[in-house]
Amino acid sequence: MTDAPIADLTAQPWFFCGIGGSGMLPLALILRQQGADVAGSDRSFDQGRADAKRDWLAALGFGLHPQDGSGIISPAQVLVASAAIEDSVPEVARAAALGCRRMSRAQLLSTLFNAASCGIAVGGTSGKSTVTGMLGWILHDTGREPTIVNGAVMKNFVQPGLPFASAIAGGGEAFVAEVDESDGSIALYDPAVAVLLNVSLDHKSIEELRVLFGNFIGRAGTAVLNMDDEEVAWLAEHVPAALTFGVDNPAAAIGIEPGTIEESATGIAALVVDRREDVAHALRLNVPGRHNLSNALAAIAGAAAGGVPLHEATLALSTFIGLARRFDVLGSSSGGITVIDDFGHNPEKCAATLRTLKAHPGRVIAFFQPHGYGPLRQMGQELAATFASELGPDDLTIMCDPVYFGGTVDRSQGTEQVVARINELGGHAEHLASRDACGERIVALARPGDRIVVMGARDDTLTGFARSLLDRLP
Repeated sequence: MTDAPIADLTAQPWFFCGIGGSGMLPLALILRQQGADVAGSDRSFDQGRADAKRDWLAALGFGLHPQDGSGIISPAQVLVASAAIEDSVPEVARAAALGCRRMSRAQLLSTLFNAASCGIAVGGTSGKSTVTGMLGWILHDTGREPTIVNGAVMKNFVQPGLPFASAIAGGGEAFVAEVDESDGSIALYDPAVAVLLNVSLDHKSIEELRVLFGNFIGRAGTAVLNMDDEEVAWLAEHVPAALTFGVDNPAAAIGIEPGTIEESATGIAALVVDRREDVAHALRLNVPGRHNLSNALAAIAGAAAGGVPLHEATLALSTFIGLARRFDVLGSSSGGITVIDDFGHNPEKCAATLRTLKAHPGRVIAFFQPHGYGPLRQMGQELAATFASELGPDDLTIMCDPVYFGGTVDRSQGTEQVVARINELGGHAEHLASRDACGERIVALARPGDRIVVMGARDDTLTGFARSLLDRLP
């Protein structure tokens, strides 16, 4: 196979290995909306774990095939597959035999992004999807017709024909995308505007992240930086000029007027102050938590760097309704037990969700499904410390074994060690191997006033699991 440049992305057929994934699906949608012939396969479809998504893609005209190589039929096809995918995967082997071009997700996204006249890239360890959704909504609501590539479903754009709205193909100049540092592919992007939210432990060491994110903001026309984050503030010292934001740091150009924050269980409000002009703008969000106030400032500053006046940006965010699986309140049972679906999977994301829950009365039952054995080895101790410190004496963490859909894996670090560490640190946690067993335990324990949060990543069935809990609660 070859990775030679492709001059016209719509002139040849495409095949996506893992087309239903949160990273692949938006790109498949964008290419399809631009007129390309797009087909694909997905292990989750073969295993019956994403029937609704499969049926929707089929109805849109995507050619869907089993993940057995049968969809690769011509050397003209371009195979889009994870850079880490094994050569033994049938599509990869078949494409190699035919001499098909191959691109990684990041190579394709960066090609689309870098071709735009105003590329706005959102980077950082946590909050990328929410800020991308907020930024995209600001640009859309103010009439700028952006193209948006997100890793999550943006609820503002969901409609009957677009239930999985993680991508929007707009006719304007702006292209908004979240960019990933975990595989180093953030180096492929040349943004007009680079928004950096935070730098903390996830997939790489802090030293590696400093280099990746430092280069990312160094290549940008305008760097938009979070001065509340210690690592980002350190990087800001090495950037000649930047637009800064921050909830707490008074040195930030775009911030919050002290004493104006008003929180509720369903939203947060404050006065946004533009210290460059000493002008304040009222902001009211329909998503809760101080982390979302920080996300909103990032989106407002990013939009400002792209030419949107602050008053227009703050007004647009008053109608932003959030993302699927980002503190997504599914509902409450007749007995007053609330179920929340959340993407939290690293220490910072989990901490933000748990803090939002603990800002209001009621016991928390936190279910956590690790998204792999590798991530547990990388951040298991930090996750344990997060659940132990953020939850109180009446709260409970329940964890199952890491999600596993096949392939070779080192299982030396499992959930048992994380749960043991939570309890050693003074928290309250239980380990049950299967998710079904965890569900039975949660339903048995739940009582009126509880908030049950289902947390985890890389598994489309978690939302269904959360809904099943809600259906079974008294």
